[in-house]
Amino acid sequence: MVKFGFYVELKAKPGKQADVEAFLKQSAALAKDEAGIVSWYAVKEEEPGVFGIVDTFADEVAWNAHANGELAKALFGKADELFSEPPKVHRLQIVALK
Repeated sequence: MVKFGFYVELKAKPGKQADVEAFLKQSAALAKDEAGIVSWYAVKEEEPGVFGIVDTFADEVAWNAHANGELAKALFGKADELFSEPPKVHRLQIVALK
């Protein structure tokens, strides 16, 4: 049962949209290797240059481990290069799902 998640809002620097998309596609491989992730999505919003990551976890241990894991390190390691502002991380508790 999925109980926890993250939504991370990402705003690409002007001219870096393609680089952000490429980075997110590469990040999918890291997500596959992280045992605690139940689901992981990289999304592009309708607003130009706005992207996001949505991922879910079954327990709080995996949720917290992910916050300090390789994927988070890779994201924040590229933040100055790719994003116009720091990634906006929203910690989520799932209250209902289908």
